[in-house]
Amino acid sequence: MIKVTRINGEPIYLNSNLIEFIEETPDTMITLTTGKKVIIKEKIEYVIERIIEYNHKINHTISNT
Repeated sequence: MIKVTRINGEPIYLNSNLIEFIEETPDTMITLTTGKKVIIKEKIEYVIERIIEYNHKINHTISNT
């Protein structure tokens, strides 16, 4: 899960495995595989960095078990 901020300032956690695509229009909109769309304050680069960090944590945890 990655933490992002809705446009209204509310923090939410998204399952990064459900992200289908991200676009800036100019707000950042995340479309999930479920069809749900979420508009967030963060830029695309921030979301990508969080996804990479999350995946690194998961892979590191798995490789250390």
